[in-house]
Amino acid sequence: MSGASKSALVTGITGQDGGHIAELLHEQGYEVFGLIRGQSNPRKAAVEADLPFVKLIEGDLTDPAALVHAVDTSDPDEVYNLGAISHVGYSFKNPSLTAEVTGKGVLNLLEAVRLTGRAEKTKFYQASTSEMFGGLDYNRPGSGYNEDSLFHPRSPYGVAKLYGHWIAKNYRESYGMFVACGILFNHEGERRGIEFVTRKITDAVARIHLGLQDKIELGDLWPKRDWGYAGDYVRGMWQMLQHPEPDDFVLATGETHSIEDFLTEAFAAVGIDDWHPYVVQNPAFMRPAEVDILLGDPAKAEQTLGWHRDVDFAGLVKRMIDHDIALQRKNLPA
Repeated sequence: MSGASKSALVTGITGQDGGHIAELLHEQGYEVFGLIRGQSNPRKAAVEADLPFVKLIEGDLTDPAALVHAVDTSDPDEVYNLGAISHVGYSFKNPSLTAEVTGKGVLNLLEAVRLTGRAEKTKFYQASTSEMFGGLDYNRPGSGYNEDSLFHPRSPYGVAKLYGHWIAKNYRESYGMFVACGILFNHEGERRGIEFVTRKITDAVARIHLGLQDKIELGDLWPKRDWGYAGDYVRGMWQMLQHPEPDDFVLATGETHSIEDFLTEAFAAVGIDDWHPYVVQNPAFMRPAEVDILLGDPAKAEQTLGWHRDVDFAGLVKRMIDHDIALQRKNLPA
């Protein structure tokens, strides 16, 4: 289905998913607008270089007036709300800011759409998260969390995301807005920020491979996650807004891997069979409350939307390692 002559507003345009969805929408023929925070945003130049087709609008999810301006300026057929304080560890250090941006920011953007008279025209995608489930034994289904599973978030980030999830559903039910919530499990890739453990690992392995560093410091290594490729997941976001009815959908792989598994795959990609001599555990990187395991059940999205994944776990890690090796080689002296 072509998006010709459509427009879309993307929050979180400087993030991993923002870059992927902007490219997908551009390929579909959309006019793409991106909300960017602050005139001196350090990522602005990178976005302008990587995504020159995106029209940037300055604004902030905590500023309702700025969001009204952004919606009026972009006049979007579709809104993708990907903006958030999305690092779980950081949310423990700044819980109030996380609540304002990741939680209340959803309300502010929904209100901007409604107050500008676009409740019937504009389709809204809300980026929910598997962190809302919490991974505790009592609510962990054997086949993986699905759209009807119980929530028990275990971080300020997860709690804020749960508020955003429920207020989005409330606007769907109260005002008849087309609001789809994507409950996405961990998805990674070349655009992942260096503060996230997967990219921290692949960056470090690339540097170790090139002789630029000796060790990598990490926190707990036992947590298990359902890891997929971000490019596959943003395609699912778009598919949700093309579906005739707004709904909630889990996007996941249906399999889990521990951080140790990720380390094994990453070091093997550069010919190192035993990663233990290169890894140091640092208590500073351990969280007050950790989610043991997150496993998703994507059956509904696969059956209803026809969503599928193209990149498996090994392919994801290899893709990230190859990217980081190439990136680090650019910085080597000639």
